[in-house]
Amino acid sequence: MSIVEGDVLAEARTAPAQEESMGLAESALTVLPEILRRCESRKLAVFLDYDGTLTPIVARPELAILAEDMRETLRSLAEGCTVAIVSGRALSNVQGLVGLDTLIYAGSHGFEIHDPQGGQLHHEEGAEFVPLIAKAAETLQSRLADIEGVLVEPKIYALAVHYRLVAEADVPRVEDEVDAVIAAEPKLRKTGGKKVFEVRPAMDWHKGRALEWLLRALDLDRPDVLPVYVGDDETDEDAFRALEGRGLGFIVADAPVSSAASYRLNDTDEVKTLLDRFAAHEKGAGS
Repeated sequence: MSIVEGDVLAEARTAPAQEESMGLAESALTVLPEILRRCESRKLAVFLDYDGTLTPIVARPELAILAEDMRETLRSLAEGCTVAIVSGRALSNVQGLVGLDTLIYAGSHGFEIHDPQGGQLHHEEGAEFVPLIAKAAETLQSRLADIEGVLVEPKIYALAVHYRLVAEADVPRVEDEVDAVIAAEPKLRKTGGKKVFEVRPAMDWHKGRALEWLLRALDLDRPDVLPVYVGDDETDEDAFRALEGRGLGFIVADAPVSSAASYRLNDTDEVKTLLDRFAAHEKGAGS
């Protein structure tokens, strides 16, 4: 089934996602043989965040350039299994950064999806939010113009307010302005991240919902498929929760952290190590 087929309106359920119990994620590379044993006799389907996962966190989003050796790892992995990038970035932006036409891309937290076989999909249920996001971006750009270091990044279905370069004393004002925009428009909500506030549609659609939908649309929601999700941020916790009891979640963090993911990778170098081992495993399984 192509990703662009089917009624996506039914996929955004109205009930909020349940909070699952959080625990300390175990260091993945210390138990890598155990993880690879869990992959035996099952086909991998690998879903990856971009910023902080495939590239280190940087001061400005345009500086998050994918290293060529990581690109080669992704290309090799995609030769043996399904690989999808699930990012808060706009679809066209993350596609351009990764630059591989054999991958599936879910941009804007899954509101925009591109399947190399089926084409591009913009979720109809998100259309009403596009002008609201644009207006919020314009308002915040005006209200925050005098704060040095702040970056308002408009997207189609969301906007990000980056404050990594903002003086600590000015951060509360940045958040106050974001909160004021949210208070004025109940169809929008605020989410957090690493030195960023995001303004997103106030609906039950997130990376976890996108992941569940992709698994069904790609006919990967089967006992013989082991879905894997790797991410580093608050928005990735929805995807980790979606895989509890059915797949493997890996959080990228340089210290033990409470997460719905089962395993922890210290940095992007460890992400590459894991993906290289997955690629070798899939090639071995197919030989």
